Amino acid sequence: MTDLRERPMLRRMLHSRRVGVVVRLLLGGAVLVAVVLRFGGAPFLHGLRSVDATTVVVAIVLCAVATAAAAWRWRLIAVRLGAELRWGTAVGMYYRSQFVNSVLPGGVVGDVQRAVDHGRSTDRRGAAARAVAVERTAGQAVQLAVTVVVLVLVGPQFAGWLLPVIGIGLVAAAVGVAVAALASARVRDVLRHEAAELRAGLGSPSAAVQVVAASLVVVACHVTTFAVAAVAVGAHAQPAQVLVLALVVLLAASIPLSVGGWGPREGVAGWAFAVAGVGAATGVSAATVFGVLAVVSVLPGVVVFRIAPAVASFLTRFVASLGSGRNHDRHPLRHSQLRGLAGRLPRHRRAAAAGALEPGGLRPGG
Repeated sequence: MTDLRERPMLRRMLHSRRVGVVVRLLLGGAVLVAVVLRFGGAPFLHGLRSVDATTVVVAIVLCAVATAAAAWRWRLIAVRLGAELRWGTAVGMYYRSQFVNSVLPGGVVGDVQRAVDHGRSTDRRGAAARAVAVERTAGQAVQLAVTVVVLVLVGPQFAGWLLPVIGIGLVAAAVGVAVAALASARVRDVLRHEAAELRAGLGSPSAAVQVVAASLVVVACHVTTFAVAAVAVGAHAQPAQVLVLALVVLLAASIPLSVGGWGPREGVAGWAFAVAGVGAATGVSAATVFGVLAVVSVLPGVVVFRIAPAVASFLTRFVASLGSGRNHDRHPLRHSQLRGLAGRLPRHRRAAAAGALEPGGLRPGG
């Protein structure tokens, strides 16, 4: 009897979102603790001291370009799925989602919030959720494809390690989906529906080209930001090496097992820089600078697109209220003038009593 009672509880725990968040938080925290125990706090402190004004300004500009391209990609997919979205609104919401992803565990909370807010504003919650899912999947797919191509061309020291891992992961995911589809008719229906939505969002050649182009811009901006971080900490590497290292670290950063973005990114950066002969501590420092820039570079966008419109709206209403009050009555009455106003108004007399009508239909004296 105990086993029968425990099975539903275990099933609920496995499907609970809170349990998933806690597990990801624990795993990411464990990786981060392992990195600190292995290298100490010196690489992190060196990374923090390496952040200067020039680095921050460059990161802000690169983040603005990447966010604009990602918001364009999201808007294109959302409109094709029937969820209207203006580009300016998409940019503001994307800035906020990046900030939330960079400070909360998992790295996807901001995207979930973005989908929910968009769904509420358009009353198309399903389409809004699918638009975010397709947009993120397309971006990750393009980044993965670029990483594989670069590893094959200029990263042979990493290709022998990472390409089998990527291949095994893709095959395992495909096998898992196939088994689930064969075992359940409901899963097959869901897959057919999602495939139809995917074709609707990316089915047009023109739309697919625009999504890929926007994704390439995003990847290029993130790679350049990591290169700036590597230069800031004094990493001595060739441009081709920096390109490979940046893509490897970005691939690790996309794993949803982090504490506000920290954990796997620093661990893989230390390993990758060591394999490249640049130094594991340098890799941890570069990843630290990249993590700081990831947070700092989105703050101006959050202020401009989320807080500034609210302030401008308040000031507009305030000025309008002053103008309407000033034009409504050029010389308003004072309270002391209102006190005697009732005495100066003419009083209404009572109506005279109606007399009897004369034979001609007129009252006497009429």
